[in-house]
Amino acid sequence: MSSNTIRKAKKLVDTGGVIKIEDDLFQVKSSSDISKSYFVTSNSCECPGFKNFYKFHYGKGLKANCSHLEAIRIFLKENK
Repeated sequence: MSSNTIRKAKKLVDTGGVIKIEDDLFQVKSSSDISKSYFVTSNSCECPGFKNFYKFHYGKGLKANCSHLEAIRIFLKENK
């Protein structure tokens, strides 16, 4: 995972961009467009970056990630 992804995820958490809706459902703001947000679970995200990951890396054994998924991991760690 890139340092840029981690930096964006941390900023989302620090600015209140992560809202827990249910046990494994979060609404996370877009890091590039404040008018957008995405529904995120522990292993999926609606954002274009997550969807494009599979488009470019399908079959390579890599697990998709995005700043929104990383943001909920940070959020959960900080809110135990």
